[in-house]
Amino acid sequence: MSTAEEMADGEDVPWSEVTPEAARRLLVAAVEAFAERGYHATTTRDIAGRAGMSPAALYIHYKTKEELLHRISRIGHDKALEILEAAADGPGSAAERLADAVRSFVRWHAERHTTARVVQYELDALGAEHRSEIVELRRRSDAAVRRIINDGVRSGEFDVPDVPGTTLAVLSLCIDVARWFSTEGRRTPDEVGALYAGLVLRMVTV
Repeated sequence: MSTAEEMADGEDVPWSEVTPEAARRLLVAAVEAFAERGYHATTTRDIAGRAGMSPAALYIHYKTKEELLHRISRIGHDKALEILEAAADGPGSAAERLADAVRSFVRWHAERHTTARVVQYELDALGAEHRSEIVELRRRSDAAVRRIINDGVRSGEFDVPDVPGTTLAVLSLCIDVARWFSTEGRRTPDEVGALYAGLVLRMVTV
């Protein structure tokens, strides 16, 4: 297993980095509510109710609903960046590293599809300062994939006239998995990851 794949697998307990337990329960409840109803249609009462807590208890851990969304978004984008940089910095050819990046990134979006929908599609609900912070993390994720593709162009492995546009296309393919993936579907996260890695390599190779 590659380093990036180990990164994608390293979340046995969802949101285990969030403490104390009450704060973690609220975060899990917020993810479910935001994914189901959307950020703007969700109230703090909805979130507290899902967590089995009172609305007053929520404010002990999070000052606002937007702070909850920012915490979710920050953790998710940190994980995405970790996965992509692990692949970019890993061993092997550009083709091997790009396949590793896509396979691991897609698998994370499939396995964590509820979380990923919130992380990837609720950016505009963040306040200006928090949104700028998340946009910077996205820029660094883009840079990791772009670095792999540039390495492949220099080595002659890839034929990519438009590296920025191709990077955007690759990331968009991976992220969109969160929108449609279902655990009741006929493909597993591993199978979708392998499929997309093959598709991306056919996009870029000579």
